[in-house]
Formats: sequence, C-alpha cells, structure tokens
Amino acid sequence: MSRPITPTDRPPHAPEASLAQRLLGDLHVTGLFWYRLHRWAVKTIPAWLLPPILNVFTLFFFLTIFKIRAAIAANLDAVLGPTNWFERQHRIWRTMHNFAWCLTERYERFVTDRDFEVVCEAMEHWHAVCGKSHGFVMVTAHLGLYEVGSMLPAGKDTPHVHLVREPEVDARAQAFVKESVAAVENTHYTMHFQTGDPLFALNLAQALDRGEVVAIQGDRPRAGGKTVTATLFGRDFTLPAGPAVLSRTVGVPMIPIFAIREGRRRFRLVFRPPINAPRTRDRDEDLRLATIQLAREIEYGIRRAPYQWFVFRALWPDHNADSSRVGEERSDTAS
Repeated sequence: MSRPITPTDRPPHAPEASLAQRLLGDLHVTGLFWYRLHRWAVKTIPAWLLPPILNVFTLFFFLTIFKIRAAIAANLDAVLGPTNWFERQHRIWRTMHNFAWCLTERYERFVTDRDFEVVCEAMEHWHAVCGKSHGFVMVTAHLGLYEVGSMLPAGKDTPHVHLVREPEVDARAQAFVKESVAAVENTHYTMHFQTGDPLFALNLAQALDRGEVVAIQGDRPRAGGKTVTATLFGRDFTLPAGPAVLSRTVGVPMIPIFAIREGRRRFRLVFRPPINAPRTRDRDEDLRLATIQLAREIEYGIRRAPYQWFVFRALWPDHNADSSRVGEERSDTAS
C-alpha cells in the first residue's frame, strides 16, 4: 500500500488535495485506475475509435473536476487576459481536450508502433550544443508532449538522454509510469524520478561531464527543493533552481525545448537559444540571472500553445482573488 502524500511533500504545482480525492482513491482523476485504463485503451482499441472516446471522457471530466477547471481558467487569465464566462469555458475545454490527446499519444509512443511525425524548428540551436566534450541540460515545461519530445532527440548518433521527472502524487502511479516507459528505455534513454538525495544531483553532473544529456522540466519545483523567484506573465513565479545549478556547476549550457502538438501524432519540436549560467563569485545572483532567462523562454513556449500548458493548480491565487474582488466592485458600481 502506498504512503499518502502529505502537504509538505506534495509538488507545489500539483492539483490541490480534496475531499473527493480522499473518498474516491484510485477512482479520482489523479488515481491509478485512470492510468491503467488509459494505457489499456490505447493498446487495445483501434486508433480510428479513439477520437470519439476521447471526446466522451473529456466531457465527463469537464463536468466533474471543478477545482481543476477553475485552476486552468485562472492560469490562462494570466496568459491570455481576463474574459467572459463563455470564453473561459471554451479555454478550459480546449486545454482538457489537448491534455487528453497528449496523454493518449504518450501511451501510443510507449505501447504501440504507430508512427509519429516530427517537425523541428530552429535546429541550429540543437546543433550548437551537440558534439561538444560536455553534455548539456535540455529544459522543457509541462507543455504539449513534453515527455515524448525529450525522448526523440535520442538516437544512434546522439548522446544518452536522462529524463528527470517530478514524482507522481501517488507512489503506485509512479511505479506504473516507470513500468510503461520501460518498454522504450534503451541504451540511449533513461527515466529518473527526482529525489532529495544529493547523490542524485551528483550523478546527473557526472553524466553531463561524460557528454550525456539531462532533460528536466523547468517550470515546477520539487517539494522542498531550492527555488528561484522569477517573473512569468508579469507575475512573480517560483521556478526550480536545479537546471541552472547543473548548468553553472558543470559549465554546460541549458537549451529550452518545447514539443507542441499540431495534429494526430504530429508535433513540432521547438528549439530555443542556449542559455549559459554565469559563473561569478555571487552564486545566488548567477542562478537568478540564468533562471530569469529561462523564465522568458518558458513564457515564450506557453504563449505559442497556451491551451497545451498543463498546470492544474491555480498558480497565483491571491492575484486571482484580487481580480475577482475588483470585478465585483465594478459590478456593484455599475448597478
């Protein structure tokens, strides 16, 4: 039986714990049941039947998971600006529908031999960091097919890629993800889950020294991990310090990469200019400057595909509450 996640070790940007989650357990939207069902469906159901089934499940979750719906709408207000009630529902639907497809295509990548079409943009940035004596840090966000996108550059002529994921909320779900990925892990690709063990960071640094690649999500800090405050869409936002720490410690660049879904098993891999963390006597300032640059790139990626930004917790609750109060005051004045 898995250990329950406590508020102190729950990822800061994970969906908020709720009474429904405690009551439903594995049947909750974050529960193991849905992981298993999704993988089974992708492996068993003919590909042509997936679109109508996904529409049904998207509608089901759209009508039932109210906290996550509210979080999606609030976060997109920061990206796209405030809007009316009807447009907010449209934004929520598009995000949830895209998420359903991205999850489905993740499992298709893991458990089927269906072909994916990849369009690469700005490959010169990728070539600029490849072929060096040291590796580099490949940084992405929870955007589009981020996990599959990190795996694709790994081929026979490219270095070994270490994909670092944040822990799942449910320990059994984490074991399930690891089991699912095992089918595609090979000599060029390995998945790791973040831990608080200092030796884990040391192992990643040694991998970079060997000329290998570390792929890491740069938009969510690990619970209890070191963070740096930057700005996202004009609002303060905490980002994990890990990518910049690795870059500065080993002296390797970070390259932001975003895998944006553009159609059925088709996505665009967008490479952005490399970022080199400064190495002065002021370590904290070096990390801050590098993270600020990274935040700009994450914002760029989200603006490219706002309905593929999969963060299901309200990131700026105080700001959203203030905006609601302002709206209420304006309504009172108008009446």
